[in-house]
Parts: sequence; structure tokens; C-alpha cells
Amino acid sequence: MTLVDARGERCPMPVIRLAKVAAQAHPGEQIVVLATDPAARADISAWSRMRGHTLVEIRDEAEHTAYVVIISQGPLPSPEPAAPAPSDSGSSGG
Repeated sequence: MTLVDARGERCPMPVIRLAKVAAQAHPGEQIVVLATDPAARADISAWSRMRGHTLVEIRDEAEHTAYVVIISQGPLPSPEPAAPAPSDSGSSGG
């Protein structure tokens, strides 16, 4: 378990610090973020979802909130690019 103490830091610092630690983390590793900024709730939730990690617990404690994130096996695959629009090569233009 890795602890990220972001208490007293304002948005977007808690999620930025989480991202830096997560970049060095191993799959399955648990990261606990302690934060006092209410915006961290939405930021960490959205970041976890977009990165494919699992936010397993949000725990309101006396002076802060603890967010428990489990790191995924790897980055989410990129979506397939959209097929290019067919060209209009058959028209003579005039």
C-alpha cells in the first residue's frame, strides 16, 4: 500500500499527486490518497474511471477523506480510430 498525503492541497493537486504515484505503481497495488479538498471526490473518481483503475473505497474521516484506488493491469486500450470518410474520387467536378 502506498500513501499519498494531499491534505491541505487544493484541486487539482490531489489527483496530480495520485497520477504521479500511479505511474510508478505495479498492477494490483493499492494507493490511499488522503485529501481535504471536496473536489478530490469527483477528480479521483473520474481519473480512476478514465484510467481503468478501481476506486474501491471513499472513507470520510474526522479531518479528511481517504480514497483507496487499486491500480489496473495496464493502461486501457486506445479506441479504434474511426474509418476515414470515403473520398469522392468519381466526380468530375464540373
